Amino acid sequence: MAHPPFLDLNRRDFLVSASASATLAAVPATGALAQGTPEGAPADVVRMPVSFTVNGERRELELDARTTLLDALREHLKLTGTKKGCDHGQCGACTVIVGGRRMNSCLSLAVMHQNDEITTIEGLGKPDALHPMQAAFVRHDGYQCGYCTPGQIVSAVAVLDEIGAGIPSHVQADVAAAPEASEPEMRERMSGNICRCGAYSNIVEAMRDVAGRPA
Repeated sequence: MAHPPFLDLNRRDFLVSASASATLAAVPATGALAQGTPEGAPADVVRMPVSFTVNGERRELELDARTTLLDALREHLKLTGTKKGCDHGQCGACTVIVGGRRMNSCLSLAVMHQNDEITTIEGLGKPDALHPMQAAFVRHDGYQCGYCTPGQIVSAVAVLDEIGAGIPSHVQADVAAAPEASEPEMRERMSGNICRCGAYSNIVEAMRDVAGRPA
């Protein structure tokens, strides 16, 4: 019995045919794009004003509405202590404190923070007047390459505040009870901050030191 001609194609002919079809299908779309947007021309940008307080200082900016809080801090306010790591909310290097709660600044748009109070690593302490957590990280060698360290310190400060405020975590046997600054608690709450160098034990020691528990 005769069979359709396309069944006579060998693997090479099939791949060549499929590649040609894909290329032809892409041509009209590419042409339309070129006609609609000249090469090198910027897209329309919506700019919006935003005002917030960063490290105790009122700051006013006019930004592309798509600008993340991280980029506003780093590129516009030059507060480069807050690091851009994964830029996907997975590493914690960009952690800042907003309204008393820690957050990944790469996942939030700057214009969403009108009138917010924001604290970055620069706002915690200075070289000649370190925050207790910064001093504890130095004392316990809580860093190696140092890239994740600003986010680790900011998060660690916020974690102890969370515990002090009685906010429960996943490792509590009784979420209605007051949490304690135990090692399991601190490790659980710090799990969103990644250290590729593996300084986790020293980070916990620094946190226990600041919490007033034996390291």
